[in-house]
Amino acid sequence: MSDSPELLVGIEFAGAGAHPASWRRDDSRAEEIFTGGYWADLVGAADRAGADLAFLPDTFGVTAAQGAVRGRLEAVGVAARLSAVTSRIGLIPTATVTHTEPFHVAKAIQSLDHTTRGRAGWQVAVSGGPEQEELFGRKAAQDESSLWSEADEATEVALRLWDSWEDDAEIRDVATGRFIDRDKLHYIDFAGEHFSVKGPSITPRSPQGRPPIAVSVDGERSLAFAAARADVVRISAPDVRAATALADEVRTRAGDRRPAVLLDVDVLLASENAVAAVDLARLDEWSGSEYRSNSVLHHGDPESLVNLLTELRGIDGVVLRPLALASTLELLTARVIPALRPGPRPATTVRDLLGLTRPRSRYATSH
Repeated sequence: MSDSPELLVGIEFAGAGAHPASWRRDDSRAEEIFTGGYWADLVGAADRAGADLAFLPDTFGVTAAQGAVRGRLEAVGVAARLSAVTSRIGLIPTATVTHTEPFHVAKAIQSLDHTTRGRAGWQVAVSGGPEQEELFGRKAAQDESSLWSEADEATEVALRLWDSWEDDAEIRDVATGRFIDRDKLHYIDFAGEHFSVKGPSITPRSPQGRPPIAVSVDGERSLAFAAARADVVRISAPDVRAATALADEVRTRAGDRRPAVLLDVDVLLASENAVAAVDLARLDEWSGSEYRSNSVLHHGDPESLVNLLTELRGIDGVVLRPLALASTLELLTARVIPALRPGPRPATTVRDLLGLTRPRSRYATSH
């Protein structure tokens, strides 16, 4: 991926925006966040403009901002709604594995891959801390090592379940009444420290075979997981030099796997640089504190963002995280993405977009 001259452009769709006070803007559309139309409008616009990937974040924790609790819709459910109103953009919802069963998550992502005809991915995340543990009451809070060990097992279970139907397991023989070749369905018989899953999946193998795995790197454990498992690695860095160094480390540790490395960039756009600065100051005033990004933060007009993106080296793409989603997305789709490429890419699977071949089921030769 790193040899491609054209950056992959992902956009994160988080509520009214990444800034905790984004909902207070007159143009935030915050009152629509719990409607399907809100997500269809915004992600649909990104799809038509030619954005490559839509990341839909999720967590089991509730977010308290300015004394109010901010809820959210479930990411995989939102992605399922978007599968009917988009045609090119890859949909990558976050599905947290800490308090879920991998069989259910695998089936949900596989179903999304069917409904999008190969435009699905899965961002793996963990849920640490006592607050989220108390929401479920199933088990004690886990340390980082245990969380990512469990995530690794959950991912392995999902990959095996995705392979448990061979591509030609559905024979649909009308004459004999045989719908499935039972010899081409396979028990996965997984037994680990955290899970024991027999399988097979109840969902036939999907268009991509194995939808790509994404992960955000925020420490050593997630970095190790990303190097071993991820097809898309999201990194955070304070500047371009640090991003290049971290991308090189990811690739070195991943070896021959060569995942796509995308830099998170927090973005607030306005018609002019001075207006963007005023807008950010107003958001900070409303929230009572200065917005602190854990990665590159850019505020300005669309052309200044285009200049930043065209100067990036050593990474495969970016995930733009709008601080105020509706207003910034309007300028991204009208003036940024069109400046980065001549037009939308042809409809394709996410694996094709990433330069990944479609894998054969690991069980295909076992019978």
